Amino acid sequence: MIRQRLQRWLRRGLTLALAASLALTLTAAARIWADPTLSPYRDAAVDEVEAAINRHLADLAPDTIPARITARLAESPRNWIALDALEALATERGQTLPPDLRAAFDAARAEDTGFFANAANCAACAYDPAACSLSNVFLCHAPIALTPIGDMAAITRGAIDYMAGEEVDRIDVTLAIVGLGATVTVVATGGTSLVAKAGASGLKLARNMGRLSPRLNVTLARAATDGVDWMALRRAGSMDDIAASLRADAFAPVVSIAADLEHIRAASDTTTALHLLPLVDDATDATRLARATEALGPRVVARAEVLGKARLLRATVRITGTAYALTAGIVGLLLSAALLAGNALQTRLFAALRRAAARPDDLA
Repeated sequence: MIRQRLQRWLRRGLTLALAASLALTLTAAARIWADPTLSPYRDAAVDEVEAAINRHLADLAPDTIPARITARLAESPRNWIALDALEALATERGQTLPPDLRAAFDAARAEDTGFFANAANCAACAYDPAACSLSNVFLCHAPIALTPIGDMAAITRGAIDYMAGEEVDRIDVTLAIVGLGATVTVVATGGTSLVAKAGASGLKLARNMGRLSPRLNVTLARAATDGVDWMALRRAGSMDDIAASLRADAFAPVVSIAADLEHIRAASDTTTALHLLPLVDDATDATRLARATEALGPRVVARAEVLGKARLLRATVRITGTAYALTAGIVGLLLSAALLAGNALQTRLFAALRRAAARPDDLA
């Protein structure tokens, strides 16, 4: 009798725990559903980002930095933005490069910084941005590419190609439109348009250098296809006409990414922003990378090199109390359901055994 009472009370307790877990889970889920601004994650503060990055750096294997330098030295052309950042990180951590690697590093620098090598590279870069290295792009090509002159040239080229019946580089024209600020009346509000205009020119230059990720290229292509009424754009005679040919919802991701690119540049420099762009696949990546750069400045380059994209961007977010409540509710729900099912199974099993014991002839 006492055993049966204990079992009943146990079942009632498990049922109550199950109901409480279900209520907690539904409450947290309903809050997230009802409030679009409520997220399981929150932006990490600047000091939280730096602290998280430092913890990751403390776990690095001793050969991580030399291995990354070796890999970067094998590239052609060599990326001295990354190489210099890695050397600085090694110095910061009191790590001396192996003698053979030190010699290779110094020899490569002497080879790449010679007068004739720089002159030839700059001439090629001025003609074709795809031939630019990160070290010389700002000196040799960016003075034009990052100004309204470059944006106007892109739109003019697009119009000429369209009228001639040739294929139009729609992504280039789209980024030029954002760079000229024609989207301000349909997309951007407040100060967003100003940083988006500057960032769009950087995106256009990075694309011409081949420094955009495949997914980001897809995003730009979608905006170019869905965000512009090309028939109306052909007839446009003013900035207002250009703005009238745009669709705001299709341009929103591009404007957001362009604005974050400018935030990255402001927190570091132009070459650092161009270097980091291959890490950006979508607007979320751009926002998190901008936050990491705000916390670390130019030091973000070396951290990205040794930690990789996933750990770097993960350091910029923190789990909220709502997420903990939702997780606790789900875990409690699963445990309570499992215990309740186990208790019910145990009760039926014992009942079956008692019935079998009461009928010994059935066992025979």
